[in-house]
Amino acid sequence: MASLAGMTGPLRGARDRVGAAVTSSAATIGYGAGWGLSQRLPEPWLTKAFDAMAVRAARRDGRAVRQLRANLARARPDIGDDELDELTREGMRSYLRYWREAFRLPQWSREEIRARLVASNPERLLDPLASGQGVVAVLGHFGNWDHAGAWVTTQGVPFTTVAERLRPESLYDRFVAYRESLGMEVVPLTGGQDVAGVLQERLHAGGLVALLADRDLGEAGMDVDLLGEPARLPAGPALLALRTGAVLLPVLSSYDSTHTRLDFLPPLTTSAPRVRDGVKDLTQQWATIVGDAARHRTRDWHMLQPVWNADRNAGESR
Repeated sequence: MASLAGMTGPLRGARDRVGAAVTSSAATIGYGAGWGLSQRLPEPWLTKAFDAMAVRAARRDGRAVRQLRANLARARPDIGDDELDELTREGMRSYLRYWREAFRLPQWSREEIRARLVASNPERLLDPLASGQGVVAVLGHFGNWDHAGAWVTTQGVPFTTVAERLRPESLYDRFVAYRESLGMEVVPLTGGQDVAGVLQERLHAGGLVALLADRDLGEAGMDVDLLGEPARLPAGPALLALRTGAVLLPVLSSYDSTHTRLDFLPPLTTSAPRVRDGVKDLTQQWATIVGDAARHRTRDWHMLQPVWNADRNAGESR
């Protein structure tokens, strides 16, 4: 959330979506400028400024925007080119809304964090935790996962997530400090503790671990069917749940005109006799949820990177 965050970390996603096209120093300056601008401008002005940036980015049609269009086309094969262009522009507006709100979020009071979010079926998260059972919340890059994470902490629920170390270190430190200020425990993916061990410890203690998992960036993912085409998604959330007996809870975020919406879906379960088969079953169930969300919350799927194997392989061959 980047946050309920991903096992590979929302920071990795932030770097890929925004920083890949610029140098590390420019990325640091850009994020710093975004934070500074967001603290100073009145919200209506800020909204107009970020909307204008989204429209300009869509018009420039860089690599990330082209990949977004390709991803949205798979989610909505029923629409024509003109509708797809408009959907891509709306997708960029939604994506920049995420950044605008993420930069602004540290200024919001606990009351404002709660007032700006509408949650459905939160008992699916809160009841197991109240009974002492750990929960693995699995999310995609939909809506505003940072706001979702902040909302969870206002319910008196701390949680743990994972972040990849960014370069330069100052940028990584700034993102970690930001998320920790919202009440999240951030575990570095590398150069620190045993990540899997820490997450299992938190789950055995009846805690919450939150992971973004609609794109695999490592070598340990699992091939699934996503909207009728092979894709690779992280297997970590399912494996953690099976190893610890934690609830595997899919969570989806999206936007309406004024609020972030947060939907806690029914927990995922499997009757597979072997762990590997169970991981595959649960990961495929999650892929089906991601595909359905991509169809119905298409504008709010902030996926500006390759997801499907065909696109990933094409990128590696360039």
